[in-house]
Amino acid sequence: MSEFAFDEAVAKEPEEQPEREAGTLTLSVDDFSALEERILRAVEVVRRERLARAAAEERAAKAEAQLHEQLPHVEHLEKEIGALRAERDHVRERVDRLLGQLDALEL
Repeated sequence: MSEFAFDEAVAKEPEEQPEREAGTLTLSVDDFSALEERILRAVEVVRRERLARAAAEERAAKAEAQLHEQLPHVEHLEKEIGALRAERDHVRERVDRLLGQLDALEL
């Protein structure tokens, strides 16, 4: 981990700053404040994103539960539609047959 050395001499011009030990990172007050602000913003972004993720996961779980709840009803409706289509086709055949008999009588 880097070591942070902070003192008032850091605020001076670079050529006026005294030599520092190798491996020591120096930050001015403004640099440190800017870094602190960026970290606080990053923490806030992560917090908001975690809350949004938790809310999205909760909505997804509710939607999945509703889907499983509705599946039997959907299956029933699909069977009913199939039965109604079969009945329609049967009625159509009967009507075609009756119309054919009517046409035969008119000749």
